[in-house]
Amino acid sequence: MSRRITVVTAVHSPSAPFLRDAYRSLCDQELPAGWDWQWLVQEDGRTDEVRPHVPDDPRVAFRQGRPGGPGVARTIALAHAEGEYVKVLDADDRLPAGTLARDLAALEADATIGWTTSRVLDLLPDGSTAGFPGDPDHGPVERGAVLDFWKANGFRAPVHPATLCVRRDLLLALGGWMALPASEDTGLLLALSAVSRGWFSEEVGLLYRKWEGQATGQAAHVDPAERDARMTVLETRARALADAGWTYPAGPRPPSD
Repeated sequence: MSRRITVVTAVHSPSAPFLRDAYRSLCDQELPAGWDWQWLVQEDGRTDEVRPHVPDDPRVAFRQGRPGGPGVARTIALAHAEGEYVKVLDADDRLPAGTLARDLAALEADATIGWTTSRVLDLLPDGSTAGFPGDPDHGPVERGAVLDFWKANGFRAPVHPATLCVRRDLLLALGGWMALPASEDTGLLLALSAVSRGWFSEEVGLLYRKWEGQATGQAAHVDPAERDARMTVLETRARALADAGWTYPAGPRPPSD
């Protein structure tokens, strides 16, 4: 039997036309022998505007649900995840060739690595790309490092949550993505870092599309009151997890009486 990586995409009407580009980037991935992928496309809502853009491919499953934001859409899609690992792919982004293979290589090589991230390039409207300095070193990201950096650098994470690939059991143990109107992916990243080691690849693992309709470009995303509340919840949750002492993978259980 083949082993599988599940790719999860939340989509709403404005981003639906980009699904074809995301699909082509998936088809360009070359996986190790014995592996395949499934793509779970979950609409955040029920409209007639997304389905026409979903590719006709047996590896692709499209579902709809009550609107609740991208975190809710991704989390409910996990009910149908068959893979040992779950990869995030936003509807308007693309995966460069080799991304999935690099994620799998890092996770398969070391059982203490719970999640992976990678370098990002902005994909600009004219087709050009732009990168940014300040990426961490290639290799392991130690437990707690993301939260420490995020707090010390104005709530900016050292790695991008849109590049995340994570062990499915760890993702489910943390409850999936946070129930927030935004920053739900950063919240998950901080929680993952609080309980497990991660990995950062210096190779480009995502083309992050910049366009006027993206959610992070809307005024509501930077509303000061909401942003302060989001940041408080993100930090408090991550610190509570760290203080609880549970780590992934869990250590040996004490003997029962």
